[in-house]
Amino acid sequence: MATTVDNAFVEFMKNIVNLNPNITSTARKSRDNLINNINQFSGNDDFFAVYSEKNLKFGSFARRTKIRELDDIDLMLCLSAEGTRTYTETKDCIYINGNDDDKSNGLLSSKTIYLNSTKVINRFLSKLADLNDYSKAEMHKNQEAATLKMKSYTWNFDIVPCFYTSDDFYLIPDGSGNWKKTDPRIDNDRATDINQKHNGKLLNVIRLIKYWNKRKVTLTIGSYLLECMILDIYESKNTKDHWWIDLEFRDVLYDLSQAIKNDVEDPKGIQGNINNFSSDDRKKISEALYDAYNKAVEARNYESDKKQKEAINKWREVLGSDFPKYTES
Repeated sequence: MATTVDNAFVEFMKNIVNLNPNITSTARKSRDNLINNINQFSGNDDFFAVYSEKNLKFGSFARRTKIRELDDIDLMLCLSAEGTRTYTETKDCIYINGNDDDKSNGLLSSKTIYLNSTKVINRFLSKLADLNDYSKAEMHKNQEAATLKMKSYTWNFDIVPCFYTSDDFYLIPDGSGNWKKTDPRIDNDRATDINQKHNGKLLNVIRLIKYWNKRKVTLTIGSYLLECMILDIYESKNTKDHWWIDLEFRDVLYDLSQAIKNDVEDPKGIQGNINNFSSDDRKKISEALYDAYNKAVEARNYESDKKQKEAINKWREVLGSDFPKYTES
C-alpha cells in the first residue's frame, strides 16, 4: 500500500527487489566459512595447493547487484601453478601444461601433457562432497564450475577452479576440458567505480531493471549482458545533483531499447561482442523495452499532474502486481 509514487518505490525496493539484509549477512558468513573449509584442502596428496591470496569473489552477489531470491553465489578458487605449470594459448582455447603430480593424479587429457579442466572440477567435487552442511556437489550445467548445494539455505555456491597467471589474468575451465581467459576483477572494479560516480545510487537502478527483466515480458537478457549495457550507459552520463529512481528507471528503459540493437563489447577485452541475440530477437527485446518506457512516461505524467493513484497503477503495469497498490492517505 502506498500514497505516493516515491514511497511506493521505497517499499518495493525494500520488500520485493533488494535482498533482505539479514539474508545477505548470513550468506556472506557462509561464503567465508566455505572458503576457509576449501583452503584446508591445500597440499593434500590428491589435490592442488590453493593460492588463497588470489581466491576471488565475483558475480552479481559480489557486485551487490543480486535481486531476490538469493539463489547462487559465485566464487573462484585459485589453484597454485607451483612454478611448474605453464600455459599455451591458441586461437580456440588455452592449454595448461601439467606437471608430474597432475599425471600421477590422472588429471591430464588422454595421451597428452595437458591438464584437463573437467577432470580438475571432478576432483574438486570429490573433495567438496566430504564437507558438512552441504547436501550435494555436482558439475554445473555449463561444465565450467562445481555447484555445491546447501542443506539449510536457499542458495547454492558455484565454484570455479582457476589459475592466476604471471601475465595478471585468470585461467578458468572452458566447458570442453581446456581453459580460457577471464578477469572478473575488472567487472568488480568497474561496477564499484561507476556506482560511486553516481553517488552510490546506480546499484538500485540495476537491480530494478533486473527485476523487470525477470518478469519475462520478452526474451530474457542475460544478467551479465544487462549489467554491462547499464554500466556502459552510466559511464558516460554526468553525475546528477538530484536522483529519483523512477525517473532513472524510465530513462534507462529507453537507453537499453537502443543499446540492445547493437553489439556490446566485453569490458575485459577478452570475449569481444557479448550480445549474442539475433537481429530479430534484438528487435523484439527493443520493442518490449520501449513499450515499458512509454508506460513509464505515462506514469510520470500522471505524477506531474498530482494523480498519484493513476501513476501507481501505471507503474504496476510495468513492474507487476507486487508493486504496491495505491492507498488513500
